[in-house]
Amino acid sequence: MHDPSPPGGATRPAVHAGIFPTFFLSGFECSTFIWKDQGRRDLVAETQHREHVDEDYAFLRSLGIAVARQGIPWPLVDKGGTYDFSGLDPFIAAMNRHQILPIWDLCHYGYPDDVDPFAPDFAERFSSYTKAAAEYVTPRIRGPHFFTPINEITFFAFMGGEWGWTAPFRKSDEDRRRLRLALCKADIAAVKAIREVDAQARMVHIDPLILVVAPRDRPDLKDEADHETFTDTFYAWDVIAGRRHPELGGSPEVLDIVGVNAYSFGQMEYRENGPHASLEPHDERIRPLGDLLTFAWERYRRPMIVGETSGLREGRPDWLCDIVEESLAAVRKGIDLHGVCLFPAVDMPDWHKGGWLHNGLCDLVEENGRLKRVPYQPYIDELRRWQKRLNRVTELDEDPFSDPVNLDDIKHAADTMQMSSDKNWH
Repeated sequence: MHDPSPPGGATRPAVHAGIFPTFFLSGFECSTFIWKDQGRRDLVAETQHREHVDEDYAFLRSLGIAVARQGIPWPLVDKGGTYDFSGLDPFIAAMNRHQILPIWDLCHYGYPDDVDPFAPDFAERFSSYTKAAAEYVTPRIRGPHFFTPINEITFFAFMGGEWGWTAPFRKSDEDRRRLRLALCKADIAAVKAIREVDAQARMVHIDPLILVVAPRDRPDLKDEADHETFTDTFYAWDVIAGRRHPELGGSPEVLDIVGVNAYSFGQMEYRENGPHASLEPHDERIRPLGDLLTFAWERYRRPMIVGETSGLREGRPDWLCDIVEESLAAVRKGIDLHGVCLFPAVDMPDWHKGGWLHNGLCDLVEENGRLKRVPYQPYIDELRRWQKRLNRVTELDEDPFSDPVNLDDIKHAADTMQMSSDKNWH
């Protein structure tokens, strides 16, 4: 196994000790983008996570999940370079009460109104905010401390730089590339600023793991499709790891933990203009997720998690089964996998069309103006089945942080079940 110890010469843990207290993680949708013609959106408000935060974290505890991705809303806390983090206090109190370890998501697509990501001072503005955020949360939360400086840099650059969905509303390949590099520069600066506060802070760098293929009637587009699969997908991670643009200060220790997002729509047919078209189930061009995970592992040799994954509606249990089986197949091939994040914990709206996606561990049902949390039991039953097969807890014990995951258990389950990748996992 790859040494999972943090940067900075900390004491090496047991060889097969995981980074996190539980193998299954979760999280809450927290986008704060300016969306097309709708203005500033706050998905934490739209899902009423603030009002239900204690209930939401109690729910995760009851599921045996001790780690959750939780956003800090940069546009809402940054008042022109001064900060008000007091809105985080109810979240921190609930995390501490229910012993849930956060992965703080510091920029989930949104930035303050007075910020220009193309401006020369963007990285400095972002790193100042992230340092202040780290100063606020680290004394208030039991460690170790985890951060995602900028969520899905690659996807963010497409949404805001080429597709015009979100600010800065650009619509060219050149602007996408410029935005991507600006985000990478800011991310690296943020990692260094956070580690001035806590030298042992861990970073989880999250981006989609995708496959793009040429249309059957356009084999001439194979090079473009391959470039997106094998170059664009990894470009941001490459910069953060110091493999590209080393002048920005990236390194493997800055990259730290690689979080790959895996969704059914992540395998696509190339389109020359706009977002690509998702492959239909059973398309012969689909590649096994286990193979894609192994490719990412071999590129960086850093600890990994599945950073987000979820099925839709009645497909949620089957999707979870497929994801875990493919993850275990990749573990048998030697990847250093530390967890699978079932995201989101509670449902979220479709950004484009409105309406609930039904992709959470809980669905949301409006009841007298409040969004009632309704656990989707078949999904939870499938989670329980895998927790037992992997020798994981199904409910958190008195101190879930006392012992990290024993990765030997995960490897033993993968070997015992003789898991291998299946191209029909999709």
